[in-house]
Amino acid sequence: MHDKEVWGISEDQEMRSKDRAHLVLLVWFVLIAIVVCRAFYVQIVKHSYYVGLADKQYVSTTPINFDRGTVFLSHYRSTPVPIAQLSTTYRIAIDPTQIVNAEDLYEKLSLSVMVDKVMFLEKAGKKNDPYEEITKNIPSEIIANLKKQKLKGTIFVKDNIRAYPQETVGSKVIGFVGNDGARVKGQYGIERYYDDVLSRTSADQTVNFFAELFTDIEKTIVSNSDKQEGDIVLTIDAEAGRALHSALAETRATWNSEQVGGIIMDPQTGAIIAMDGLPSFDPNMYGEVKDPSLFLNQNVSGVYEMGSIMKPITMASAIDSGAINEASTTYNDTGFRDLNGYTVHNFDGKPRGKNTSMQKILNESLNVGTVFLVEQLGAKRFQDYFKKFGLGSESGIDLPGEASGLTKNLDSSVFVDSATAGFGQGIAITPIQTIRALSVLGNGGKLVTPHVVDSIIYQNGNVKKIIQDEGEQVITKDSSERISRMLVHVVDNALTHGTRKMDHYSIAAKTGTAQMVKPGGGYYEDRYLHSFFGYFPAYEPKYIIFLFQTYPKGAEYASATLTDPFFKLVKFLISYYEVPPDR
Repeated sequence: MHDKEVWGISEDQEMRSKDRAHLVLLVWFVLIAIVVCRAFYVQIVKHSYYVGLADKQYVSTTPINFDRGTVFLSHYRSTPVPIAQLSTTYRIAIDPTQIVNAEDLYEKLSLSVMVDKVMFLEKAGKKNDPYEEITKNIPSEIIANLKKQKLKGTIFVKDNIRAYPQETVGSKVIGFVGNDGARVKGQYGIERYYDDVLSRTSADQTVNFFAELFTDIEKTIVSNSDKQEGDIVLTIDAEAGRALHSALAETRATWNSEQVGGIIMDPQTGAIIAMDGLPSFDPNMYGEVKDPSLFLNQNVSGVYEMGSIMKPITMASAIDSGAINEASTTYNDTGFRDLNGYTVHNFDGKPRGKNTSMQKILNESLNVGTVFLVEQLGAKRFQDYFKKFGLGSESGIDLPGEASGLTKNLDSSVFVDSATAGFGQGIAITPIQTIRALSVLGNGGKLVTPHVVDSIIYQNGNVKKIIQDEGEQVITKDSSERISRMLVHVVDNALTHGTRKMDHYSIAAKTGTAQMVKPGGGYYEDRYLHSFFGYFPAYEPKYIIFLFQTYPKGAEYASATLTDPFFKLVKFLISYYEVPPDR
């Protein structure tokens, strides 16, 4: 008799028992496989993550080490320079259960760090609490000294924090990292615009080992497969950025202006070499800023009536269209024009008389002459040209918060709106739009896209170079050369009576002075915006500089306040980049 018959077990029962056993074994094998895979992921793939976690010593209430990519400034003569990076500091905590003499421990700690004694003794008295923080943001060298003393009952917890070694230089471009109420992320500037590249998913939160082992396994393993994290290298040069910042600070101090701003750009590619504005802030101490408007980058978000630096764009449009010839066309300058009840006059109210040349319009910044140019173009054609120059449209710069401007007068059927727009009144645009449009004059007629990022270095080792398209052709190369020749003449003969002419370098430039708009409408009689732009070498320019300031005190015209800082920057760029002479 078979054993199964003795025990009364049928073949079906035996098969079912085997199936159950196999199922149980399969389940155990799956669970073991999951644990092994998860352990491999946690211990090998995320090894560095948990090494950082171990530095914390206490996991229950302490966030893991913050992690984020680095942002570098370019450096023409050396390696890239960090402008945003991680810096290691420490928190100091105490374990009251291990403290023998609280007074003695306080005295020893207070020799190295600032600690409130009342607070310390209160926390040291919590004898059932093994962890009480007493201070933070302590440098590594101080911690190293304290560790040598082997102070019983002290705990040192490593932190990674965001640090900005350039401090206020370029802070409006870089922004900062802060808590938005939900999580820590980039606020303003590059930190915000490229937050997805700079952020690190490993820095989200601390999770218990076993909870992480069994929770959302598939999601955890593949969640970042589509996201590429990396570091960023800016087109902004460290030395050029400092030179611009210094020039702006000196200008604002000299003329007690409300705001100053400046941009240095490669007009051929749109690469921003320097950008800054004042008043500014130190991103290392952004929490101390009382006025959030300081975080805004006025070069990108601010809109201003720019005044006479628009006149070269009007002139270039008239040349390109064939409406005038800069060498032979003349007009009768009466000193003022009555446009259906609205009077336009030259800055000094004086007439220049018959046969006034096109060059004199730029040399002496004549409003009446600019009205003549708009008349020759016709309002519709004038408006079309200004729009082709990108005025009233976002430039596409890779920074957040760009404003499009206030340019409804470029759609107006009233001629006076076009006439005044021709000399920079009645339309408000951003500095980045302005320098983009002015670059067209010198770069052969192309509308380039401004950008501040040169490349992204991904964690997998790949490097993405940011390459912009060549840009739309706005005016012909011949028109570009002709307007550049006129602007060189302005510098060589008219600007401060020709005293700024450089014997070995051709500089194309123009100043602008505009009355500032009152909040309720109309214009201030005693408040002006001063602006200055120029590019060089004039016929194949490598650099264009744009400077502006609002409400400077003690001088009415931009030629008095911005000529010096402009030429100081020109000489710096020539020396730093070793620009060869062109004449």
